[in-house]
Amino acid sequence: MSLKPSVSNADHTQGNLDADLVIVEYGDYQCPYCGAAYPVLKELMKEYGNHIRFVFRNFPLSEMHLYARSAALAAEAAGLQGKFWEMHDAIYENQEFLNENLLLKLAEKLDLNISQFKADIQKQTLAEKIDTDFESGIVSGVNGTPSFFINGNKFNGSAEDLFQLVRENTIN
Repeated sequence: MSLKPSVSNADHTQGNLDADLVIVEYGDYQCPYCGAAYPVLKELMKEYGNHIRFVFRNFPLSEMHLYARSAALAAEAAGLQGKFWEMHDAIYENQEFLNENLLLKLAEKLDLNISQFKADIQKQTLAEKIDTDFESGIVSGVNGTPSFFINGNKFNGSAEDLFQLVRENTIN
């Protein structure tokens, strides 16, 4: 399966925007497997971030994970204040405590404008962004989280496998 749509400015991206290697993760903030993949991906970006454009797309499995969608909305709302990745990381680093109160505490810790944050998480445009990410995952063949794509092609392996692949194909 291939990635649809391809990576664009609408995506949350970090690393080297001009990299030849583009990795897309479809993730759910409450998924234990995404939580386990998070430190591996963090290390991957620390070591090889100058060789990689890393993209995160929301794929909240709301039927299984009560707070997955709220967490995605919180990350998107933080993004409106320029702190998407900070919230993304903070949620994964506190995943076992995930609930509505935690999301507010994290927003406060990140020095977000709280009244704006509370208003933004209610915005239809953020809900639509999450739905668009989710639908793109469905048409791209995502059937669980985390799901990875490398240069537009589905990668059927774990974050550890991904790290190994990058290590083998990257010259420092």
